[in-house]
Amino acid sequence: MRGSTRVKIGTAVVAIALAATACSSSDDDTKSSGSTPGASAGGDGGTATGVYSYQSGEPQNPLQPANANENQGGRILQNLFRGLYTFDAKDGHPVPAMAQSVDTKDAQNYTIKIKSGWTFHDGTPVTAKSFVDAWNWGANAKNKQLSADPWFADIEGFKDVHPESGDPTAQTMSGLKVVDDTTFTVKLYGPVSSFTYKLGYIAFAPLPQAFYSDPAKFGENPVGNGPYQMDGAWEHKVHLKVKTFPGYKGDDKPKNGGIDFKFYTSAEAAYTDLVSNNLDVMDQVPTTQLGKYKQDLGSRAVDQPQASIQMVGFALYDPAWSAPGKEKVRQGISLAIDRDTITKTVFKGSRSPADSWVSPGINGFLKGTCGDFCKFDKDKAKALVAEGGGVPNNKITLIYNGDANHKEWVDATCNSIRQTLNVECVGEPKPTFKESRDIIQNKKVTGGMFRTGWQADYPLNGNFLADIYRTGAASNDSGYSNPKFDDLTKQADANPDLSAAVKQYQDAEKLLANDMPQIPLWYYQSTTGYSTKVSNVTYVWNGDPDFTNVVVKK
Repeated sequence: MRGSTRVKIGTAVVAIALAATACSSSDDDTKSSGSTPGASAGGDGGTATGVYSYQSGEPQNPLQPANANENQGGRILQNLFRGLYTFDAKDGHPVPAMAQSVDTKDAQNYTIKIKSGWTFHDGTPVTAKSFVDAWNWGANAKNKQLSADPWFADIEGFKDVHPESGDPTAQTMSGLKVVDDTTFTVKLYGPVSSFTYKLGYIAFAPLPQAFYSDPAKFGENPVGNGPYQMDGAWEHKVHLKVKTFPGYKGDDKPKNGGIDFKFYTSAEAAYTDLVSNNLDVMDQVPTTQLGKYKQDLGSRAVDQPQASIQMVGFALYDPAWSAPGKEKVRQGISLAIDRDTITKTVFKGSRSPADSWVSPGINGFLKGTCGDFCKFDKDKAKALVAEGGGVPNNKITLIYNGDANHKEWVDATCNSIRQTLNVECVGEPKPTFKESRDIIQNKKVTGGMFRTGWQADYPLNGNFLADIYRTGAASNDSGYSNPKFDDLTKQADANPDLSAAVKQYQDAEKLLANDMPQIPLWYYQSTTGYSTKVSNVTYVWNGDPDFTNVVVKK
């Protein structure tokens, strides 16, 4: 645990903490989280003033904490800001950051005290009001923040600032009250057993007063309270640099002088730079190099589990793919994908076939919820597709971002579908992650399918389920809606008993096999590495580097 902060809470949330410590460990461009305690200066002959480079991509949106639900922006924001909690590097349990204490007796009413003495990068103090104002702004529908729902939806008064239709009837949530400079209270609509976990997500970060005068301008040059601050302008489609913030009060003070997030349009180019020491820390080794990267990098090669899953989703807002009976077509397509062969040949065994919608190592992971629909079966695949009226237009187009590590597996997946079902299936790469995400998020996918995935925000199965498949959720890219699924997940959220909530989420997950809004493909490994210029490089429970602990050699 970081620091000596106390977290004094009632029985329900104590159960959360106990369950979290029992968890084990994670998409290469879908989500964010986590860091390990560090010292202010690096060992291994390194210097706390050296800057290292990291393989990244152009963020999809302005850098506002409540507007990031993808990795490229999320990883930058998690280094610029610190909220109430971060997550332990090994198992992901919540670790207090700015939280001095979080007290509750019923998992519904919380008194939160923050540590004093923290400042934003502009020198202004971080207060309780900094949190309350930020959450109210992020939740307000008029501000169009991607993380508004579901992240703030538990808080009483959310429906007033973020109604399902029409304009907000209030500007602030009634469940948030500032008590003094270091204390505020939170009232939820009902008990939420996972609320402490959620508080570690970047959407709950505080904001300085300067943000509100021009949020768009702030999104180009954010001012946070985290271990790093902006170092020059965001050079779009090139890079974004951050430097160590000398006034940072957290326990995880950087062992380096900063990070250069380099925006690559090709994983191959990034790998070439890594091998030639022009890139220091990599996200994921391209599939074409999986057979040789350990030989190339030696002891600098990394291969470890992470809490992430790769999937393909269906555009269910297209009537051709969502009409009654088409769930059989979607199930048949899943059956037509030979996961075993693809993970062995394309990924050289560095991925494992998925048979559920939650990653292993997550509290609530239940093996086999996909059932036989995630097993390769040519005859059953053909029969189900025929029962469902066939693939629309006898053609599938699978959209993906061409700037990352996807072409080989997309081609192999389409080839498996094509050979099994005798339908046309083609991958359609978009030049950048941002361009593909804009199409997917705006629900403009044509041709039926798109690449997607999930990297855990916190290690509970609800994060893999409600945040993706609940009606209207910010990351519900398929447009899936099942009232029974919604009811089960809402009951789980309101259950003060964590173990019971996890079970209700498992019951909800089982419904996905009947509807198949997205197809689970495989679970990720962190197959990556680093240059000879850095040391102390480790990857945390969900696959992100431990950014502050990297040491730049002299």
